[in-house]
Amino acid sequence: MNPADLPDAVVRAVRCAVEDGELRRGAEGAGRVVVERTRPGGVGDYATPVAFQVAKAAGCAPGEVAGVLARRLGAEPGIERVEVTGPGFVNFVLPAPSAPRLVAELRDGRVGGALPAVDTALDFGPGLRERVVRESVLRLVHVQGGQDVPQGPAVAPLAKRDGDVVARFGAGAARWAMLCVPARETPEFPASLLVQGEESEFFRVRYAHARSRALIRNAAGLGFGPEPGEVDAPALLRVLAEHRLVLEAAGHHRAPERLTRHLVELADALLEFQYRVLPHGDEKPSAAHRARLALAEAAGAVLAGGLALLGIDAPTRL
Repeated sequence: MNPADLPDAVVRAVRCAVEDGELRRGAEGAGRVVVERTRPGGVGDYATPVAFQVAKAAGCAPGEVAGVLARRLGAEPGIERVEVTGPGFVNFVLPAPSAPRLVAELRDGRVGGALPAVDTALDFGPGLRERVVRESVLRLVHVQGGQDVPQGPAVAPLAKRDGDVVARFGAGAARWAMLCVPARETPEFPASLLVQGEESEFFRVRYAHARSRALIRNAAGLGFGPEPGEVDAPALLRVLAEHRLVLEAAGHHRAPERLTRHLVELADALLEFQYRVLPHGDEKPSAAHRARLALAEAAGAVLAGGLALLGIDAPTRL
């Protein structure tokens, strides 16, 4: 099961519990189900506080609701284990993500939806930060099939001391700095935005995409291409599997900074993985190399799509 499928599974569990009389009618209308990665030190991979939303309508304590849901969700295909912690949090452990399935979902457009057409140009002027944040939120909502975007949180303007940040840093770096912190916070424009090195998160994300394209070119020169298969890359697979969940949360909370954090994590995982993709020395290309290349290509596609949602270009060479 993809982590992004967990909210639907929880909704089904609540609905079935109501139909079977385990929860009082009305509990099935509790609203949006939130599932997020478990915080450090927590139990399992993901957790939801849905029992607290459902408890009042269900007519029982959150812990009782969580117990009902845990029993049902524990029988769902694709969920390895479900536990209840604290006063009513439902925690999930999922099997390791499948590389062939993730690559297939990306190729079929089921992870993140169709990419929007993005104009990466940016004109400096009054209300620039608000415009950049709103445009990104609109893309996040629209790419998931949404239409109108309700009024989001107040957007802190640029500090006057920063001047024309587009002229100083370029459109892409300026957008990144404006979007990588919550809208209510004033963005900062450190000198590292202009550095092409690992200390710059903006550079690492775009460089990771460029590396994915370079791997495809170099593999072609060696006479092979990507072909989905099983790959031992738990960190990269986990971040890719969470992509749809991150997009949904970023759109719902009007929080593009959630996407920037995710892209940095994905870029770092891909940059670490890249050294295993191509054959070394006299090694001949194998099915394992083709599977690793397919995964790297998929990660590059996700990076390109994420940057597009932020209004930033994804160079193929850097």
